[in-house]
Amino acid sequence: MQAMFGAAALPAFKSTKLLRSLQTSLPSVESLSARFIHFVDCEADFVAAESAEMVSLLEYGPNIYDHPRQGSSDNLIRLVTPRPGTISPWSSKATDILHNCGLTKVRRIERGTLFSIKTDSIVKDGQLRELDLLLHDRMTQIVLNDIESARVLFDSADPVPMQSVDVLEHGKAALFEANGSMGLALAEDEIDYLFDKFSDLGRNPTDIELMMFAQANSEHCRHKIFNASWNIDGIQMDKSLFAMIRNTFEESPGGVLSAYTDNAAVMTGHDGERFFPAPESKQYTFNSEPIHILMKVETHNHPTAIAPFPGASTGSGGEIRDEGATGLGAKPKAGLTGFSVSNLHLPDLPQPWEENKGKPGHIASALDIMLEGPIGGAAFNNEYGRPNLCGYFRTYEETVINEAGNPEVRGYHKPIMIAGGIGNIRESHVSKHRIEVGAKLIVLGGPAMLIGLGGGAASSMASGIGSEDLDFASVQRDNAEMERRCQEVIDQCWQLGDSNPIAFIHDVGAGGLSNALPELVKDGSCGGVFELRDIPSSESKMSPLEIWCNEAQERYVMAVNSANIERFDAICRRERCPYALVGVTTEEKYIRLNDRHFDNSPIDLPMDLLFGKPPKMYREVKSGQVTVGIFETAQIDLDEAVKRVLSLPAVASKSFLITIGDRTITGLVHRDQMVGPWQVPVADAAVTLSSYKAYSGEAMAMGERAPLALFNAAASGRMAIAEAVTNIVSTDVSNLGDIKLSANWMVAAGHGCEDAKLYDTVKAVAMELCPKLGMCIPVGKDSMSMRTVWQDNGKQKSNTAPLSLIVSAFAPVADIRRTLTPQLCLDQGLSTLLLIDLARGKNRLGGSALAQVFNQTQGAVPDLDEPADLVRLFEFVRECRERGLLLAYHDRSDGGLFAAIVEMAFAAHCGVDIAVKSDNLIASLFAEEPGAVIQVRDNSLDTVRKLAAAQGLDSCLQVIGNPNDTGVVTVSSETEIVYSSTRVDLQRIWSATSYQLQSIRDNSECAQEEYDKILQDNDPGLNVELSFDVNEDVSAPYVNVNTRPRVAVLREQGVNGQTEMAAAFERAGFAAIDVHMTDLIDDRVRLDQFKTMVACGGFSYGDVLGAGGGWAKSILFNEELRQQFSEFFDRSDTLTLGVCNGCQMVSLLQELIPGTEQWPRFVRNRSEQFEGRLSLVRVENSNSMFLSEMAGSRFPLAVAHGEGRVEFAKTTDSQAIDHSDRIALRYVDNQGNRTELYPANPNGSPDGIAGITNSDGRVTIMMPHPERVFRACQNSWHPSEWEEDAPSVRMFRNARKWLG
Repeated sequence: MQAMFGAAALPAFKSTKLLRSLQTSLPSVESLSARFIHFVDCEADFVAAESAEMVSLLEYGPNIYDHPRQGSSDNLIRLVTPRPGTISPWSSKATDILHNCGLTKVRRIERGTLFSIKTDSIVKDGQLRELDLLLHDRMTQIVLNDIESARVLFDSADPVPMQSVDVLEHGKAALFEANGSMGLALAEDEIDYLFDKFSDLGRNPTDIELMMFAQANSEHCRHKIFNASWNIDGIQMDKSLFAMIRNTFEESPGGVLSAYTDNAAVMTGHDGERFFPAPESKQYTFNSEPIHILMKVETHNHPTAIAPFPGASTGSGGEIRDEGATGLGAKPKAGLTGFSVSNLHLPDLPQPWEENKGKPGHIASALDIMLEGPIGGAAFNNEYGRPNLCGYFRTYEETVINEAGNPEVRGYHKPIMIAGGIGNIRESHVSKHRIEVGAKLIVLGGPAMLIGLGGGAASSMASGIGSEDLDFASVQRDNAEMERRCQEVIDQCWQLGDSNPIAFIHDVGAGGLSNALPELVKDGSCGGVFELRDIPSSESKMSPLEIWCNEAQERYVMAVNSANIERFDAICRRERCPYALVGVTTEEKYIRLNDRHFDNSPIDLPMDLLFGKPPKMYREVKSGQVTVGIFETAQIDLDEAVKRVLSLPAVASKSFLITIGDRTITGLVHRDQMVGPWQVPVADAAVTLSSYKAYSGEAMAMGERAPLALFNAAASGRMAIAEAVTNIVSTDVSNLGDIKLSANWMVAAGHGCEDAKLYDTVKAVAMELCPKLGMCIPVGKDSMSMRTVWQDNGKQKSNTAPLSLIVSAFAPVADIRRTLTPQLCLDQGLSTLLLIDLARGKNRLGGSALAQVFNQTQGAVPDLDEPADLVRLFEFVRECRERGLLLAYHDRSDGGLFAAIVEMAFAAHCGVDIAVKSDNLIASLFAEEPGAVIQVRDNSLDTVRKLAAAQGLDSCLQVIGNPNDTGVVTVSSETEIVYSSTRVDLQRIWSATSYQLQSIRDNSECAQEEYDKILQDNDPGLNVELSFDVNEDVSAPYVNVNTRPRVAVLREQGVNGQTEMAAAFERAGFAAIDVHMTDLIDDRVRLDQFKTMVACGGFSYGDVLGAGGGWAKSILFNEELRQQFSEFFDRSDTLTLGVCNGCQMVSLLQELIPGTEQWPRFVRNRSEQFEGRLSLVRVENSNSMFLSEMAGSRFPLAVAHGEGRVEFAKTTDSQAIDHSDRIALRYVDNQGNRTELYPANPNGSPDGIAGITNSDGRVTIMMPHPERVFRACQNSWHPSEWEEDAPSVRMFRNARKWLG
């Protein structure tokens, strides 16, 4: 092992925060510094420090100080590294870069952080342990005393043999002992089943067979409770939970193409033109076909509780794999996410309703989960290349009187982490079929690693029951860049249509290969013989159990017929996607795993032993009732109620969860969470486009009302569906039955009356409500162990989640342009706000936000009393939309009527005069009954009332106010104003929770600047000023030219923005050609075949070793590639565009590009966070061919990057670039002034620089994404006068015009 120092590991503000944290626990700490250190495992004759390539590759990030002085008396050295026996995602990606740059003598590189800590006294052992806890994540890292100790990271050993469990000698007792020591979570009847089966076989089971059985038959994987027989209060129930769910499909099967049998459900979509490269020519083309919609929603609760970042990250990754492995291969498109946690206890924003009720030490706090978990999920989606477009966030932790009359703590110490989304699939690929005997069985993706072992079983236990060792074993690690490579392979397979080489595909998730490969052959109606040593493994010492059962992520298993292997191999080699042939299918229904190293068979089982059902679960439970009581509102002060309700995370701004995500990737996003020119996060639903030519699309929305279940479980289920429907009604869904639902069920099974409440809720939803709505639930998931137990000073404590039904609604959308938003319109004449109240004035407050913030656990809960009302609301809104009668729409949910109205005002930066006629003002304002608020022109009021009456909703419709342009929100009761506040003050209250979380997590200066921006009452919001006609097509004269000029759409592994880039160039008249770097390396393609090249956005090599650095240096260190690129740039007839990751890469090629003297590089954003924004830019005077005749124009562009801050080698370089008119694009504020303030300048680039060009204008690079918003409908906000085109399409048309 050799060690090489790197750059500073922490920016100044993070060092300061960490120092304060250390000093709070250890006052003797005076200062600290941290820097990266690289550990190189290489051949003996390779000296890393003497390799120019190695030194260059490790020059990333700022070099702020010299490395700490080891052995100095005043410095304490602590070295934080990944846990031995694991390989970090950073290591996998960095090693790839080194190998692709020719450094093949390096076996692996790993990275640690070396802390140098100065103290004023000797640190004792106990203090050292406390210090170490603050420096590392104990679930994924360790702390070493010195650099030499890091050799343990590369330890290897001989393989460990399998073990057997001696049931022949010791009987069932041996199985019970193994059940505890291995964390199998087997039920007693399953132990009986295994004992009988292996006794019949006359042999002992192996450890790998037991672990495989435990994973395959865990509650997590087999959903035993949902398939159980039920007896409630002595009465036998006639249906299982799953049979009731299936009833929704039996009653309403219309539009469902696949349900319950695959990784995701599939429903009918619109016909359209899908855009992808032709398999042979690699030219992007449009393909007319049905674009069917797949949907899936998963949970990843236990892993997120113990290690929030990797838990949420791998949860997102697993759900994406579910989508990709649907049918014979599909395309994930857009995601949703959600979190339920206990109270946050923000240090600088304590809330009066929060009380510290304790937690076990081995799980993360709610605050840590929400600081780290969302970043993990967002980071995976960002790197993979999927926009996350909607979600929810709830906190709840309260002492509640249960059905037995006893107080107990209900909350989310075991959190809910939801990951879901939609994708598209070809009609001929929807169904899986029987696999041919003799087909090759393949593992696609990364190697086996000693991580995530026993996760399926661990997640089936109540948190705190298992040991900490099992928690460590179930921690997983993420590598989205590898998953992206796998998806590129899957995409190229399904793009072959009937020649698709994939005969069967399954994702690798819970249980690892021990679940995936047996399920693959079982579902393919065959058996399988496998060779253990053909499975790629990163660690030589792993036992057969560890290789077979680990949950290493980013893997798929598939069957490919022998005749198609050569084509499949070529696709994988092009994408640099590893795969292995690990087995072959057999006629005999048998699972056999051979191990040539030990010359034995660790698995040798008939298929029916593994999947043959053990004795069916029978649940005999009791129901109960809680005392409802009365919610007294008389003592509640309205001003205090407003402040508390708007501060509750379920109601408050979710901005901190949203801007960390890339919401424009794919270029097929119409409606994300942000609404209007001020980009306020209040959207009801997410909307995507079917294709780059269509106005049809898809919609997603969510609903959940979990606290209600503590008092009325069935009502909570009905309300979750009502919320999801009232959200998705904002989109142009043609029929209510077109909406399909995912139901995710979370409950503490076996605790109190929770089982009976679960049955009651499933029945209410699936047997009663959904059939009446004509809707079905073709997909869902359950998590049955939502309880945390622990000891605190010898006292037993617990925290039990409410029964939680999380509903996600999906639907095809006829015209995305008819989506309604909550933004109030002030330019349409006089208007009125109307409440559609489906509860007809009942205003029940039980389980509401108001109840939560005043610690009230009394009162009847809201409910959907009449399902037909929801049908009527849908029809009413649909007809109003078709007639153009609605100016704005927002559902009423968390926070009630008041929250809904002020959110509409926030989106419009206006005031509202609310008028309530009620004998209980508080209840009217804060009840969360089902319904919606609509804005209607005064001259349309009569028409709207008549339409409501025609639907039987006239008794539900009431006038509740008017927007105003004064910026003041008032509430009147009868004729008296009883409340008044400014929109600014209310929005500050509403945004404070997000600000506080952002301030802790990110650069607090940036968080403050964004929070203070709300104070700018005169902020005009995003606006447009153009120096050209947006509707003019300057490329029109060249449309009928016989040959389209070819543009090389260049990508490297990890790039994810190539398709929308190709679509933008295609729109301008180019022939867009998909060019992978391997095409150039293997001489399949040469750059001299093109006059235009574009380097696309994404995360090449996962952005390790500096964003774009690995990609650029793989060119610079390859003599042939270097020559090709140099010649291309030298030619006077060529154009080059680099966007985002492509911008970062091209900037590092400046030694090859004429006229790029003084060009900067791009480094970490000032906020120290990924930024997904719609940013206002101004086109500057420059020679850029792409921006010709656009100077002076100001318009929004999508921004999505973590390393976009311009950094010049010398301060004089920026002046030289400016004076030579090479600054092409700047970030400006909403007044049009160049800015360095956040978030208008999303990365902190000096002088607002967003894009630059070379001296002759043929090479332009920029961090914003013009290719994602070239159509008006791709923009989160745009002026109403825009038609089809958005300003950025002019860039691509300019290029076409220049080529002539």
